[in-house]
Amino acid sequence: MDESKRGGPLKPREFQILLLLGDGARHGWSLVKDLQAQAEDGVRILPGSLYRTLNHMVEQGLIAEAPELATDDEDGRRRYLRLTERGIQVARVEAERLQELLRIARSKSVFFPHGAQA
Repeated sequence: MDESKRGGPLKPREFQILLLLGDGARHGWSLVKDLQAQAEDGVRILPGSLYRTLNHMVEQGLIAEAPELATDDEDGRRRYLRLTERGIQVARVEAERLQELLRIARSKSVFFPHGAQA
């Protein structure tokens, strides 16, 4: 799948969400907690902002609801999400794109003097 078919590179937050869902379906609040834990500069993730991103990703077919994972003992507010095949494909393309950018960066002595491999 080329970038023109999915609208260009993913936003960093979208890619992070796809990576987190790569381990299996999750509910939104667990995604909020993990995204906050991964935030390098202590950026606070506002749940409303995240849920807008999740809704957009559902509309784009990158993720889908997994209502079969909700259990009877929950209050019914948890929304479980899972990767779709399209989401897996888009995440792979994005990972390859980022890998290529990193390869180019490593070839530039201004970023990696002495040929260091970070």
